[in-house]
Amino acid sequence: MAKAKIIVTRWFNGETPLEELPECDQLAHQIVVTRADLTPSVARIMDAELEEDKCLEALTLFDASLDQTGDPNRDPRVAIINAS
Repeated sequence: MAKAKIIVTRWFNGETPLEELPECDQLAHQIVVTRADLTPSVARIMDAELEEDKCLEALTLFDASLDQTGDPNRDPRVAIINAS
């Protein structure tokens, strides 16, 4: 039986179990696995030097905005400000 291929991202390299990573890294990985085109936006949030809880909040706002037409949090800069 073939092993499932592990999808590697900047936030998950396959060495540490995904469940053991900080929630922010888990969500960042999840977003870019489903939408690789959003990697620059996710990277902007992850590189914003936010505390873990604020980073998670910004990513959550950004992620939720993807299904909402006209949501200003679709811009990662806005999500960062709203989480700060």
